[in-house]
Amino acid sequence: MATTRQRVYQAWKGRNIFLLKGRLIFGPDARSVAITVLLILIPSVIFCTSVARNLAEELPPTSCLRYAIPAAAILFTIYVLVLLFLTSSRDPGIVPRNTHPPEDESFYDPSIRIDANNGRQTPTPRLPRTKEVLVNGLPVKVKYCETCMLYRPPRCSHCSVCDNCVERFDHHCPWVGQCIGVRNYRHFFLFVSSSAFLCIYVFAMSAWNIKFLMDQHVYLWRAMRESPASVVLMIYCFIFLWFVGGLTCFHLYLISRNQTTYENFRYGAMNRVNVYNKGCLRNFLEVFCSKTKPSRINFRAYVQEEQQTQQQQQYCFPAMQLREQANRENGDGGDDRRVKVEDNLEIDKDFMKISERHIAIEDGV
Repeated sequence: MATTRQRVYQAWKGRNIFLLKGRLIFGPDARSVAITVLLILIPSVIFCTSVARNLAEELPPTSCLRYAIPAAAILFTIYVLVLLFLTSSRDPGIVPRNTHPPEDESFYDPSIRIDANNGRQTPTPRLPRTKEVLVNGLPVKVKYCETCMLYRPPRCSHCSVCDNCVERFDHHCPWVGQCIGVRNYRHFFLFVSSSAFLCIYVFAMSAWNIKFLMDQHVYLWRAMRESPASVVLMIYCFIFLWFVGGLTCFHLYLISRNQTTYENFRYGAMNRVNVYNKGCLRNFLEVFCSKTKPSRINFRAYVQEEQQTQQQQQYCFPAMQLREQANRENGDGGDDRRVKVEDNLEIDKDFMKISERHIAIEDGV
C-alpha cells in the first residue's frame, strides 16, 4: 500500500492554522479575526441603514452627496476588511526551521556528563547563544534559537504565540490573529490607519446628522433622542479612535526611525545606535515603496523524502571532530593518546545511540 505524501503545511511544527490546502496561513488565535470583522462591519451597517439614510432625506434631491455618503462608507469598509484579510492570512516572514543544528559551528562543551549505564564521561553538544554579524558596517548580535535550531537573522525574533521565528518581527497582534513581520507590516499599518480614517468619517457624518436634527428641534437632547444611532456611533468611534489613531501615530514614529515595536520596547531606553535607520524619507520609502519579499517557505510543497536521512545526520557527529575537540580540551600527552582514541570510539557509540533514540522519538511524534 502506497504511503500518502505529506505537504509542508500538514507537517508544520508551528501553531499556525492553514486553510485552502496551505494557501492561507493564520495564527493560532485566528478566531479573533471574526471579532475584529464584526467590530468593523456592525457600525458600518448601522451607519448606512440609519445615519446615511437620514442624511439623504435632509439633503436636496439633486445633491450627489445623497449617494456619495453611503457609497464612501461601503467602499471604505470593504477596503479596511481587505487589508485585514491580507494582514492576517499571509506568511508574515517565517524563517524555515533547521532539521539539525548548524554543524559547522558546533562545538562540544567540556563540562562533564556521566553516562548512567557505564559511567563514562562524554562531552555535551552545545552552540554559542549569540554571535556577531555586520549590518551596515556595525556589529550586531544575533541569538541562537533552540526551537528552530538556527541563528536568527538580524531583527528576527521567535514568537511565543505562533512558535515561529519571524523576520523583522514587530509584534503579535491578537486583533488580526497573526504575527506582524517583514511581509505583512505594510498591510497592517494601512489597516490600522484606514480604520482610524473610517472612525473619523463615521463620527463626522453622525455629528452632521445631529446638526441637521438640531436645526429642526432646536435642543440638542431632542436631536439626540431623534437619532440614537448617531449618538451611539459617535461614542463608539470616539473610543476606538483613541486606539487606532494612537496606534497609527505610534507606527508613523517607528517608521520614521526604521524601528519595530519589539525593538522600541526592548531597546528604546538604552540609547543604542540604530544601524537600520536610513533617514526619514528612505525609511518611509522602504516600508511603502519596496517590493514585498517572497515567502521563504512553500507550504504547499511536499515534505522531502530525505528528511529522515537529515535527522540521522543531525546527531551523528564525525569521529574526527570528537578527536580534535578532545585533543584541544585535554592536551596532547603521549601516554594519554591511546586512552583518548578509546574514549572517542566509545563516544561514537554513545552518539549513535543518542541518534537512534532521537529519531525514534521524532518518528513517534
